[in-house]
Amino acid sequence: MAKKIISDIFIILSLTTNFMFLYFPNAITIFIALFINLFATIFKLGESKFLATKILATSFVADLHLVPAIFLFFLGYKDFAIALAIGALVSNIISVLLVIIESVLLLFEE
Repeated sequence: MAKKIISDIFIILSLTTNFMFLYFPNAITIFIALFINLFATIFKLGESKFLATKILATSFVADLHLVPAIFLFFLGYKDFAIALAIGALVSNIISVLLVIIESVLLLFEE
């Protein structure tokens, strides 16, 4: 139960920190967004719920958007980095929606 709570916290936190980078794009915020997303991915590993693989996939997609975004940001391509961060944000929104759906499904199972 505690792992699920921590996992959900990091899923929502990854969404909010990704949005933070879009609102205030600088080197610190993109690093925070990436590391929170990586932590969210780590916490999702090993879960065996119905939608866990879909939630993990959305986390990988967000990571795969933010890693190149960091490189592009430091190479001076800020617009491309922001575009990739928007893709990560969409993936994080889908992830949060899947977590909500999974929670509702678990509620009906009880």
